[in-house]
Amino acid sequence: MRAIFNAFLPTARRTPGEPPEPPRVRRQHNLFEAAAVYVVGSVEDDQDRMDEAATWVSPEALSFGINELACRAVIALARERDESPQTVARSLLGLPGA
Repeated sequence: MRAIFNAFLPTARRTPGEPPEPPRVRRQHNLFEAAAVYVVGSVEDDQDRMDEAATWVSPEALSFGINELACRAVIALARERDESPQTVARSLLGLPGA
């Protein structure tokens, strides 16, 4: 009977006085973290990293996060270059000036 308990109950396998194992909690990733990892994977041509990040959040959330990252990057570059966000965005995409 003890063998059955040992097979199915992890607490039955512990020796007396041994502390219980903490429960394993799967870490939750937020959409901005997923977007950052996905974009970096894309830049570095790392399909595995992109695939992993795509599993962290829904496709809609990932799309929103990537869009938000793009907006923030354009704004940061525009401030750094002292140019308009439109000029920076067009420059990054290789489009002629406005």
